[in-house]
Amino acid sequence: MQKSLDQKLAAIHADPSGCRDFIIADAKDADMAFGIGTVGKRADGSYKTIPEYHEQIRQIIRQSKVDIMLMSASTNDQLNNRERLFENSHITPAARANDTTDVWVARSNRYIQEPSLPFRSATLDHIQAGKVDPTPEERRRGTNLGLYSITFNNRLAEDKLALERYAEFRAEAERKGFRHFFEVFDPNSPFELPADKIPDFVNDCIVRTLAGVPQAGRPIFLKVVYHGPQAMEELVAYDPHLIVGILGGGAGTTYDAFKLLAEAQKYGARVALYGRKINNAENQLAFVDFLRLIADRLISPEEAVKAYHGVLQKLGIKPQRSLADDSVLQTGVMSYGGGSTVSVPAAIPSTAGSEKQTATAAKHDCACHAKPQANDKPKSGDCGCHAKPEAAKATTSSAPDFAKMTQAEKLAYNQKKRDEIYGKF
Repeated sequence: MQKSLDQKLAAIHADPSGCRDFIIADAKDADMAFGIGTVGKRADGSYKTIPEYHEQIRQIIRQSKVDIMLMSASTNDQLNNRERLFENSHITPAARANDTTDVWVARSNRYIQEPSLPFRSATLDHIQAGKVDPTPEERRRGTNLGLYSITFNNRLAEDKLALERYAEFRAEAERKGFRHFFEVFDPNSPFELPADKIPDFVNDCIVRTLAGVPQAGRPIFLKVVYHGPQAMEELVAYDPHLIVGILGGGAGTTYDAFKLLAEAQKYGARVALYGRKINNAENQLAFVDFLRLIADRLISPEEAVKAYHGVLQKLGIKPQRSLADDSVLQTGVMSYGGGSTVSVPAAIPSTAGSEKQTATAAKHDCACHAKPQANDKPKSGDCGCHAKPEAAKATTSSAPDFAKMTQAEKLAYNQKKRDEIYGKF
């Protein structure tokens, strides 16, 4: 069966400014980042299993509303190489081709705090055919699309190494007939890079990297953090044939997810790759259905949230939030003021007591969680970490002025950002 991905890519390249096609991918590759908590929890608090994860993927494949199903190499081997689920589907199977260290989100880990290093668990042979040294026919029949990710940190040695490994991957992929899309995460451990400069830095790194890549080795599209209209328009305008997609980031509200897709599309994005936003939904099939309706411009994000809650009510499913709460926009990147969304996997679902912890943290924007740091003498009216309220508030509304922050304030800011991205273990 002809794949909708290939049809849409051809249409977009034929008419970059006028084509209205939009590509949706379900990112079910979280097991290459998390451990036991990959699939989430049941109502009783116990963790779900990989077989349950696979069954959810089967259901979404049968639903036939997405264009790409992104999986880990092991899930891909089971569902495509062994079960051949994609042979009679318009959906294109894809696998995560590398797993840089900034997505090693094991419980109690420290890996994610270190500058990202390149690493590949999967081999292209195993992705394509589930075995070493497959025949050309086995390669052709297997999965021939993968995600390759890089995290630039403004650190010369690490960034240079990452680019060298990406070049090696491209050469191998070209020889083996393997296509890829290129994911660029926001810095996870930036060096002397102010937060408000990250969108410019990431855009320039992407363009500079691909300038040295001829057509045969180029990615079929990008997967990047949505930094707002200005950054998106800048990247899209630079090269009409550089198809830009957004990653979904953290779960957030349903309105966050729906509005993010609509806004990114409005300013030039042609692809949305949602992982946790789909996986954490009360009903994944209904959630995906509304993503498709929004992408096809058949319904607004606001209408979609209400309709989604209506579906949950008809199905007898208790929503995680009330309709009012689920209609709140939490992200700060929909305006030209820009901002940042979650760019790497968030934490494994929190354990008991997280609500109390979150409530405490909300009162202390410095992220000290009301616990004075060692050797600190609290000032009158502060919580002990000496972070200035205006600097702390800037983490949610605008970029902080690092030049005016003390070392303690910088540490508190960075800890808060890590907690927002990875949660507390």
